[in-house]
Amino acid sequence: MRRRLIHSTLAVVLVVIAVFGVSLVIVETRTISSSAQESVDSEALRLASIVDSRLVGGEPVNPDIIAQQGDVTRYALISIAGRDPIEIGKRPGGSIIRGTAEGARNITVTVEESRSVVTREVGRSLLIIGAVALVAVVAAVLLAVRQANRLAAPLTDLAETAERLGSGDPRPRHRRYGVPELDRVADVLDASAERIARMLTAERRLAADASHQLRTPLTALSMRLEEITVTDDPATVKEEASIALNQVERLTDVVQRLLTNSRDPRIGSAVAFDLDEVVKQQLEEWRPAYRSAGRAIVHSGRRGMQAVGTPGAVAQVLAALIENSLMHGGGTVAVRTRVTGNQAVVEVTDEGPGVPADLGARIFERTISGRNSTGIGLAVARDLAEADGGRLELLQQHPPVFALFLSRVAHKRKDDDRPTVR
Repeated sequence: MRRRLIHSTLAVVLVVIAVFGVSLVIVETRTISSSAQESVDSEALRLASIVDSRLVGGEPVNPDIIAQQGDVTRYALISIAGRDPIEIGKRPGGSIIRGTAEGARNITVTVEESRSVVTREVGRSLLIIGAVALVAVVAAVLLAVRQANRLAAPLTDLAETAERLGSGDPRPRHRRYGVPELDRVADVLDASAERIARMLTAERRLAADASHQLRTPLTALSMRLEEITVTDDPATVKEEASIALNQVERLTDVVQRLLTNSRDPRIGSAVAFDLDEVVKQQLEEWRPAYRSAGRAIVHSGRRGMQAVGTPGAVAQVLAALIENSLMHGGGTVAVRTRVTGNQAVVEVTDEGPGVPADLGARIFERTISGRNSTGIGLAVARDLAEADGGRLELLQQHPPVFALFLSRVAHKRKDDDRPTVR
């Protein structure tokens, strides 16, 4: 591109120099020729006037006197009626310029000059014009190189930026070049980089959330299937298979919710549901795991509450809290339901060491964990709670008390059978 810019600029300059240079040479040649002719005519007229004045005064007319008085530098031929012609100077050879003037007393003066004088003058003018053209060409080349570098370097830089985007590095560079068109391209590339970065972040977040949220249902399903493989009791097999089918349905719900949130996290399907059913289902799923760990999980508090939310999402939040207590807590895990104002609250606590003081305010941030875990579970749980219009909070660090707040459905009035949401 640099070569093309230099060649095109140089071609334009050469065309301009050729057009204007030829025109200037023609005009200058005509001007010099006209000036030389006028000079010869003027000298002939001046000599004729000198000869006339001497004849009127009766003064002698000879070559030396005329040459000295007229300061003659060219060849001159003076013809006077009744006298011999008078020659001044040496007659030039070759092509000449001739000027003729007549006096009042039958005087004819002819002045001649070699055309080589004009040729030399034209040559000097051509030399000056050529020097100026050469300077213009050199200046044009330097300007073309500078302009080519100014345009080509940003394009190379933009190409590198585009290559970086294609290789998976979406960091915007925020470079500008002082050329509006190139700056516009840089703006578009930076905006594209930011969009790609957001998309990659969302994809990575979806993958992390999916792996974390699917792990718990798959583990519970695996435990149920193991129970089926080790028992010969048809009733137990039927019960475990029924529970496994319910877990498969919840697993399907988890996948559907992940896909829906990945498309538009604002889409929700909050409904009024029986909170006791969700809590009971989670207790049944996690009891085998707690028995295997030699621990217990119990339920207490207010019963018969109707909450507003997505049952599958609430189940995932409770599963994250119960799993967190299993992995990081100790002793018996207590799940307690209560009412505060117009909200239903589900608290999960255990007898373990609790949340470290330095993590209390950051426990719901991604990648924050008190032990060697992903640090995603509580962050995902809080996102799920907020998507349903609820909230997940750490009420107490020692012992740890996590609370899920949900909107509560009021009891039916006698004059109105429809439930109302507070």
